Amino acid sequence: MNCSKLNKLLFFTSMIYLSFCNVKIAESHMSVDKLSAQKHEFETITIRNSRGMEARFCSNGARIMSLIVPDKNGKRIDVVNGFATAEEYDESTGPYYGATIGRYANRIAKGKFSMASKSYQLNVNDGGNTLHGGENGFHYQDWRMTKMGDSSVLFTLTSPDGDNGFPGKLYVRVLYTVSSNNSLVISYESKTEQPTYINLTNHSFFNLNGKGSILKHKLQIRADKYTPIDDKLIPTGRIDFVEKSPLDFRELKEMGSRIEENFEQLKFAKGYDHNFVLNGGWLEAAAIVVGDESGIRMKVYTQEPGLQFYSGNFMNGENKLRTGPDSFRTAFCLETQHFPDSPNHNNFPSTILRPGEIRKSKTIYAFDIEQK
Repeated sequence: MNCSKLNKLLFFTSMIYLSFCNVKIAESHMSVDKLSAQKHEFETITIRNSRGMEARFCSNGARIMSLIVPDKNGKRIDVVNGFATAEEYDESTGPYYGATIGRYANRIAKGKFSMASKSYQLNVNDGGNTLHGGENGFHYQDWRMTKMGDSSVLFTLTSPDGDNGFPGKLYVRVLYTVSSNNSLVISYESKTEQPTYINLTNHSFFNLNGKGSILKHKLQIRADKYTPIDDKLIPTGRIDFVEKSPLDFRELKEMGSRIEENFEQLKFAKGYDHNFVLNGGWLEAAAIVVGDESGIRMKVYTQEPGLQFYSGNFMNGENKLRTGPDSFRTAFCLETQHFPDSPNHNNFPSTILRPGEIRKSKTIYAFDIEQK
């Protein structure tokens, strides 16, 4: 067995072990910071490994506040953009930074869907559509946070029946684990008391250099197809090939290499804000990103069928992050997900969850250094 195959085998052996550990909620004896925001007390916690990886979370939105990994020179780089304190997320115009998104990540057209011949109207918060679960989505909720050993933290939330218009009382668990091989593992689990739609993701804004433009980051997405959008960023229902278009990232190339081309899909989104239909099979990375200055390489593995690539098109400097203003295209998102607006498209993978079922999904952000 060659070295590359051996390393891959060892990596996924460790991931399978993490996947099948029987984790139980236990009393935590850690000390935590408490931050007051909108009359809530939000807790924060930091977990780390012995190889220089460190992740900080807060109960506000079950959120990744920062994620530190070593660069090619051993320098510690915070690769997740965010605010200095938990309270600032609620006070900003960018509440999605690092948050767990639900009940439904991405957009639902006009905030409407039907289920079992009954129509539902959701809270709309994006030009007449529902974005990321509505105005008071999971990103604004104060999750219960429990430390699970030295390298994991568990977040739990109960979403009531009718929450932002979604049917069914919903129970959600999100487990974050920092592994010994510098991977952040996110495990999602949910169940419901009546049929509902659910689509969870994490909305971290990444910059593998720590700050500055992301347009010279190199990106590869293992997807032959994507779901085109209209001028409201709602999927048309078609599934098109990326070939011969600026959305073709099947080979590693700079994020900004074709972003300014005269292509209708780019004009609708003011850049990239598209769902890619992944080729499948999570033993291969769904996406790879390399920081042009840091040499940090991030590989994304997921059990989800889709990946939203967002190139920071609506960042405009309104919010002051730890690294300075959130300026235009200074961060990118790779959100693992089911497809946007899938409740209204029968040709998209179903997101329905029924009583008695447990929806489980896992995403891994794995970090190392690009080998020249």
